[in-house]
Amino acid sequence: MEVLRQRLAVLEPVSLNIVDDSHRHAGHAGAREGGHYQLQIVAQAFAGKSTIARHRMIYDAAGDLMRGRIHALNIRAKVPGEV
Repeated sequence: MEVLRQRLAVLEPVSLNIVDDSHRHAGHAGAREGGHYQLQIVAQAFAGKSTIARHRMIYDAAGDLMRGRIHALNIRAKVPGEV
């Protein structure tokens, strides 16, 4: 999803991969209004942050997409060098 990629640019990701899994959720009530995505992001901005803080940073960057175009977001947020 290009608009999500653009919004996450504020985190200056070293690596960013977005996979659209919406097709796997056909018929699910939420799938009618928003998509299901997997997000793998590596950014120095996450250094020293808890998992919850990292997710909040992502939700803040995504903004209104989380209330419409995105129904579910599976997040893997890492710092460069993390396994």
